[in-house]
Amino acid sequence: MPQSEATTLSSTVSSPPPTTSTAATTATDQAEADRGGWLRFSPAQPLFRARAAQRLAVLAYHGVTDPRSFGAQLDRLRRLATPVSVCDVEQAIAEGKPLPPRSVLITFDDADRSVLTHALPELTARGIPAAAFVISELIGTDRPFWWHEAAFLARHGGQARSLRSHVRPEQLLARLKALPDPDRRRSLHELRVSARRRPPGQDQLSPEDLRALQDGNVAIGNHTLGHPCLARCDDSTVHAEITGAHQALTRWLGEPPTAFAYPNGGYDPRADTLLRQLGYRLGFLSDHRLGPRLPVHPLRISRLQVDSTTSSRRFDTILSGLEPAVQRWRKGPTVAE
Repeated sequence: MPQSEATTLSSTVSSPPPTTSTAATTATDQAEADRGGWLRFSPAQPLFRARAAQRLAVLAYHGVTDPRSFGAQLDRLRRLATPVSVCDVEQAIAEGKPLPPRSVLITFDDADRSVLTHALPELTARGIPAAAFVISELIGTDRPFWWHEAAFLARHGGQARSLRSHVRPEQLLARLKALPDPDRRRSLHELRVSARRRPPGQDQLSPEDLRALQDGNVAIGNHTLGHPCLARCDDSTVHAEITGAHQALTRWLGEPPTAFAYPNGGYDPRADTLLRQLGYRLGFLSDHRLGPRLPVHPLRISRLQVDSTTSSRRFDTILSGLEPAVQRWRKGPTVAE
């Protein structure tokens, strides 16, 4: 980061504006949606916004809970940015030509039904392309995401030897993700056996739904078979998770997928090698960063974390890269991903 930006950012972080009297009455969910929204008034915001014009912003959603707010975000993108598709990014890389200034790609991880029912109509109405990365073994089922299932089972008496008793829900997922994948699967089985209740079903997308999304200019990408933490998997599991999903998507869509999103957002070099062998052109992280308009590492493209309920003020500072920079500043130096 240039010294001028670092100095301005330091001032911004150390001197946030005072809260107003109305902040105390703000609902918790709205406060979360606007978390960091005050940064839009920071003197660093214009500097970061100008710099972001020469970067690629890939937005990573996880479903859409508020279609109206999501539509407002799309309207904002149409005014302030240049929406691009997976094909546009692939073509830019193939030709060695940077994408247009202020390019933005919209993506969805896990792809629950809200991508079809809430996101697609808003995208179609505005002619904006997107990409959805699906967990292939859930397609056509009513099985919940494994992390939702684990939280439900733990709340209803489920226990596992690898987990301490009375683990808080917010700690459970982190503990499960930290386990070697065989231990994670074993713990999920133990939670299922010991819980007093089974979790409700979750209506997942069908192969027909995937084709409808594809017809609506939403590219369908690989997000593995079951969404494990690849870094916790052995080589054979990494291979099975990626190739199994690749084969299923090819069968359902009639053509092989060319884009991949790493489960939990973490890069894995074994996956990189396999993806190249399978013909993938793009791979996406979840590192909450902007990337270059001409990606240097096509299978390690940065993304920004955003939600359909994110306030317009915070949305602007995420797009500019200021909010992510402040987050990294507060966490301190880390090893590059």
